[in-house]
Amino acid sequence: MINLNERNILHMDLDTFFVSCERLIDSKLNNKPVLIGGTSDRGVVASCSYEARRFGIHSAMPMRMAKQLCPEAVILRGNSGIYSKYSTMVTDIIKENVPLYEKSSIDEFYIDLSGMDKFFGSYKLASELRNKVIKETGLPISFGLSINKTVAKIATGEAKPNNQIKIHKGDEKPFLAPLSVRKIPMVGEVTYKSLCDLGIKRIRTVQEMPYEMMSKVLGKNGGSIWKKANGIDNTPVVQYQERKSISTERTFDRDTTDISKLKTILTAMTQELTYQLRNGNKLTACVSVKIRYSDFQTYTMQKRIPYSASDHTIFPIIMELFKRLYQRRLLVRLVGVNFSHLVEGGQQINLFEDCDKVISLYQAMDRIRKRYGSRAVINASGMGAKSIGRSNPFNGEAPPLLANRRR
Repeated sequence: MINLNERNILHMDLDTFFVSCERLIDSKLNNKPVLIGGTSDRGVVASCSYEARRFGIHSAMPMRMAKQLCPEAVILRGNSGIYSKYSTMVTDIIKENVPLYEKSSIDEFYIDLSGMDKFFGSYKLASELRNKVIKETGLPISFGLSINKTVAKIATGEAKPNNQIKIHKGDEKPFLAPLSVRKIPMVGEVTYKSLCDLGIKRIRTVQEMPYEMMSKVLGKNGGSIWKKANGIDNTPVVQYQERKSISTERTFDRDTTDISKLKTILTAMTQELTYQLRNGNKLTACVSVKIRYSDFQTYTMQKRIPYSASDHTIFPIIMELFKRLYQRRLLVRLVGVNFSHLVEGGQQINLFEDCDKVISLYQAMDRIRKRYGSRAVINASGMGAKSIGRSNPFNGEAPPLLANRRR
């Protein structure tokens, strides 16, 4: 059993991942301010180049504001398929070279190298792994190495762009002290503002405060922030766990009351998700519909069903839930569909009702979709929707971030 203070935790993060992928495809984008995300005024920035960041642009910023800050920026809608492809390439390299890794997002990894110093040297192994990723994919990647996930992640941020750093045991607090409290994972805009209102802007100030005071001021969240500020984090690196739900949602460029449009979108979403269930050899036992109105009030309704992955079984239930849920007659901002309580068993699309003929039909349609794309065969009622095909979310990978969707 390795002592928590003897661990070697590596955090690796692909630099401006979406932008880097686009630059591999088009070198003309090199050294230019690049924005990737929703191109309409309602869209947000999913990723931006360092050249764009000099103008004050950052991820999750409204695209309209980003355009005002940097009118000359190159704006791209993004391609989730390309990003998933490169993410898989990096994942395969990591998988082949380390004993235990956790993929926390499409471009971010935690790796447990504890005990490797006895045989090879954790920092040397991390350096060689980083160089291998750069050489085989052409993507820039940075890493931080420390005794825990929090310090390693913050170290990666300080190492960027395209660099590496190791925080030696015992140096965690001195390393963190001069940094902004905004650097602490889990400190978002609201928490940061609260801390600033208390006169707390640097991690050093948190380190000097009693734990009880932070807990009293910010509750349980305050205690967690105090621990992270002092370089304390016992969270293990967790290998991929089977996902228990799959969902998709769509935010409209303009709020709408067009019932026909809403039903078309829900049909396309449901068909996309049922296809992914079958593709992942899964069945769902619970489906839900989500609606967000123009006043940002959000409502969700779900229903338990017999285990299924068939369109004709799930479509009517989704429409029934929508009919029951859509009662306010207000403009709709967002709709979404979620399947949960997933189990293995996609070979039986419906455990109780489907005959061989129905199963053969779905298998034939899915073969066409795999070859020509998820929109190659679609329900007529969903033809009006522009849907984005997704990679298989059940193959051990983190779900892809769709750059041209609002989150």
